[in-house]
Amino acid sequence: MSRRRSSPRHTVTVAVGGEKHVLRSDVPPEYTRAVAAHLDEVVRALPGFRTLEPHRAVLLAALSVTDELFRAREEVRRLRDEVEHRTAAAAEVLEGALEDVPNASLAGDDTPGGG
Repeated sequence: MSRRRSSPRHTVTVAVGGEKHVLRSDVPPEYTRAVAAHLDEVVRALPGFRTLEPHRAVLLAALSVTDELFRAREEVRRLRDEVEHRTAAAAEVLEGALEDVPNASLAGDDTPGGG
């Protein structure tokens, strides 16, 4: 089974933790560089970064970034739940308000002088 690519593959050289890596990706090179730069910032922010073995520093940074991802996903889930709750509450209020409106005013042709 062949896989058709919708975008060309790019080769990008990035530096993470002082080591250069050549990556191939379907996303624009600027995006790959931005992702690598973020990981590099996290690696360099680690306590004792300079004394850590490079693979250990990248592993710790990856754990930190993954924690950030999990927290962001949980926040998105919480916000979606809140939006659903507020939407349901607003729908109830609107439905209640519509029940209080006389039917004659909603059926334009049935009103005196209408139509």
